[in-house]
Amino acid sequence: MMSGLAEPGTLLGLCGAGLVGIGLFIGITHQGLLRRVVGFNILGAGIFLVFGALARRGAGAGFGGDPVPQALVITGLVVAFSATALAIALLGRLFELTGEETLNVASTPTSRPRGDDP
Repeated sequence: MMSGLAEPGTLLGLCGAGLVGIGLFIGITHQGLLRRVVGFNILGAGIFLVFGALARRGAGAGFGGDPVPQALVITGLVVAFSATALAIALLGRLFELTGEETLNVASTPTSRPRGDDP
């Protein structure tokens, strides 16, 4: 018989909570936008892990897990992947335009009048 912490549902939930904490720490403390994107991906992975653990713990008799939360996690993974691709594309464009990977208000150029073309 397994102890309380060694059960798969509890272990997955604790690992997911750890990933959520790490992702929040990276997203809040780092200034680089690419690091923030990675931090929010880690946070999302932790949330998906916790949600999957809850789906497994709430499973009925004899089933491996509830299929509805599992389908929601798979859909969330696809959305997270596409949002990450969009964010990285926007970061690449920002780097092309400014040469920086952060959004520093003090270093941004002043706005030009509307009639001037670059």
